[in-house]
Amino acid sequence: MGYKGKLITLFVIAVGLTILYLTIGANGNWEYVLPRRGYKIAAIILTGATIAFSTMVFQTITNNRILTPSIIGLDSLYLLLQTFIIFTFGSLSVVMINKYINFGLSIVLMVIFAAILFKLLFKREGQNIYFLLLVGLVFGTLFGSLSTFMQVLIDPNEFLMVQNRMFASFNNVNTDIFWISFLLIIVVSIYSYRYVKYLDVLSLGKEHAVNLGVNYDQIVKRLLIIIAILVAIATALVGPITFLGLLVANVAHEFMKSYQHKYLISGAILISIVALVGGQLIVERIFSFSTPLSVIINFVGGVYFLYLLLKETKKW
Repeated sequence: MGYKGKLITLFVIAVGLTILYLTIGANGNWEYVLPRRGYKIAAIILTGATIAFSTMVFQTITNNRILTPSIIGLDSLYLLLQTFIIFTFGSLSVVMINKYINFGLSIVLMVIFAAILFKLLFKREGQNIYFLLLVGLVFGTLFGSLSTFMQVLIDPNEFLMVQNRMFASFNNVNTDIFWISFLLIIVVSIYSYRYVKYLDVLSLGKEHAVNLGVNYDQIVKRLLIIIAILVAIATALVGPITFLGLLVANVAHEFMKSYQHKYLISGAILISIVALVGGQLIVERIFSFSTPLSVIINFVGGVYFLYLLLKETKKW
């Protein structure tokens, strides 16, 4: 089966699962069911496509298939922000109740943090991308420790609000925030289109890319900013899903068997949609909402991550 045939197969599966999710158990209540499930499906597709694209680009830049953008510390920063707001102002504060303020504040802080990291990376010559990963990992650990410290001190009832923010949720999607996210992602996607053509060359490594005439530092800087914005939007919209990108990006590599990113990115996006829609079906129809979708994704992704580590060290 060729690349296009594989993409068509994934597309058919994704459409089939989407139709199944929209129609199963409707019992003729279309006016009530379709709008609610429609926004949920739209949020799933938007989040899945965003995370898949950003992870695929990030792995190409780092030339490492076991890394995800979350290693920069954006997920930990988001959780720290939510914990700090509840710890300082309480769960009934304007910043928590007003979703516009919370959404905007989360995105702005995450993008500012990423921009500072990138400025440190490109401030002096000779620092490679792994310096960014090291600094991001240190900050991510720091943010996680601070979040845990505040969670121990806050009231147990307030902690329940923090706990709701720890896991991604597609239930009760705020339509206004969804449309803002959609417009932001469209704008970022249009901007990033000019840089996607360089990914095949960037995957060869910095030295080969420079020898082939690519302005490596400038393009990588732009792509990292794009990744930071996309991850920030997806995280602020539904919450952190740490291992989704790792899972779908590696499955796309194994399934597509191609080096061309136009096929890899398309495959990763479709696989992400299949995983999220199928997972949401399992959560609602089998587990009866008792387990968040992000828990299932993180469990499967964590196991797959261990498999990749063992495979890389040839100990499997």
